Amino acid sequence: MSAALEVAYGASPAEKRQAADRILRALPAWFGIDSAREADTARCADLPVLLARRDGKVVGFLALQETSPAACEVYVMGVLPDFHRCGIGSALMCRAVADCRAQGYRLLHVKTLDAASPDEGYARTRAFYLSQGFLPLQTLPDYWDTANPCLFLVRPL
Repeated sequence: MSAALEVAYGASPAEKRQAADRILRALPAWFGIDSAREADTARCADLPVLLARRDGKVVGFLALQETSPAACEVYVMGVLPDFHRCGIGSALMCRAVADCRAQGYRLLHVKTLDAASPDEGYARTRAFYLSQGFLPLQTLPDYWDTANPCLFLVRPL
């Protein structure tokens, strides 16, 4: 029987930054651009970051960022590859949604790579967000660059 999953906020900037760095480095297909990964990791130190622990080990995280008084963004999230398809991402998202609702936010949103990209990993990412109640709102073809069109998804809370 697998150990219970614990989802709680990271206690210190160092803990949040270290967890994000370790997990994002384990996901090079999604976070392989060093400068972007380092910026995401550094930003996590200052954001509310949910950490998913199994047997005391951080196996996933989700960072939230307020974008307006009505909306919050899933700034970045990741789950160690050995724990994909085990409910870790869903548990993190469930807690994030509940907390955003409790704080009075009306929308939760996230950005990912649009379906114009044939990348199989991002197809799974989009499927995950759709399964979590996010709706495609808009494709922003030049947000990152023309080779990587951005899909903006939103979830009413």
